[in-house]
Amino acid sequence: MSAGVDEAGYRILLIEDDPGDALLVEELLRDTALRFDLTIRTTLAEARVELAKDTIDCILLDLHLPDVSGTTAVGMVRDLTPHTAVIVLTGTAEAQAAAEAMAAGAQDYLVKGRVESELLYRTVRYAVYRSRTERAVVETQAARLRAQENARLERGLLPRPLLDTSTVTVTSRYLPGADRALLGGDFLDVVESDDKLLHAIVGDVSGHGADAAALGVCLRIAWRSLVLGGHRGGDLLNLMERILIAERGDQPLFATCTLLTLDETAATATLHLAGHHEPLLTTDEGTHEVTAAHGIALGIIPGEHRWPATVVPLPPRGALTLYTDGLTEGHNGADTTRLGVDGLLALIKNLPSTPPDIHVDLLIEQTHALNAGRHTDDLAVLRLDWDTRLHRI
Repeated sequence: MSAGVDEAGYRILLIEDDPGDALLVEELLRDTALRFDLTIRTTLAEARVELAKDTIDCILLDLHLPDVSGTTAVGMVRDLTPHTAVIVLTGTAEAQAAAEAMAAGAQDYLVKGRVESELLYRTVRYAVYRSRTERAVVETQAARLRAQENARLERGLLPRPLLDTSTVTVTSRYLPGADRALLGGDFLDVVESDDKLLHAIVGDVSGHGADAAALGVCLRIAWRSLVLGGHRGGDLLNLMERILIAERGDQPLFATCTLLTLDETAATATLHLAGHHEPLLTTDEGTHEVTAAHGIALGIIPGEHRWPATVVPLPPRGALTLYTDGLTEGHNGADTTRLGVDGLLALIKNLPSTPPDIHVDLLIEQTHALNAGRHTDDLAVLRLDWDTRLHRI
């Protein structure tokens, strides 16, 4: 046991209905070298209330309480607080009961009438040490499983762009909003189809956590498969909505997304907005928000099928940036208002001229600095850069 634990003291809960035995345990504790804070309760019902309002390091448990006894008592205590050390108190003729209590989850046992202060000192210290070691092992295993799940979700949410002949430079970033959470519901992807068109999507499933992330992965994979299968525009969004409805089950989840089809030969980009905001277009003159028709989010009104197309002419050199609202919904510095698109454009205007990946990183860094942790949301950014003056198409 570390010195720090001893200095802080042990919070001990004694569950014992015999006043004489309770007094004896308290006196023995005072004879030890332990720093402790002792709480005494006479029934498991009273102990349940105490465990709900305070953190306990060690429970000394009599096996014969008015409301529960034997290994049942041990099991119920372990259910209430699975990572707290439990030491059972038994009678001199209860060797079998002590063994069964240990099998039920108690760290150790003490025989009433045969306990000395030194034995009590060692038993409490080692029982707490073992319980905390067990907890550390459980937390480590949970962290490992969480990391593995994150890796699986990340592979689904952040695939490698599928490009063949395209000369467009793709830059993508993803950041989950909640601390230590699984990846959220934002997703993105880029593929080049057989007709040499470049297709991109950025989307956002409502909510956070594993359910939103799983649905995001499902939609992203469905989008890639449908695009490569030749589906486009409203037909593609209709199929994605049908998949969303089937996969969300009873959960009231919906999704927004921006579809983009970039035709390098025609120098155009075709946009379909499903409840999502417009992308940003960067040219030699600066960056502005593209004007595009809006459609309804997927899953809000199934069967509405309202996703108009907008064709945007592209300059010989430029960039399109698609993003989720985690980039704009944070606070604008000391101001209580949100950053918004206008604030985002102001930030971009003041950024130095850098390569696309550095530019995106700087933009995210500055929005986070202004927000200062006051608003957390998942964030996905996808930037597509082209220069036909360097690459003859």
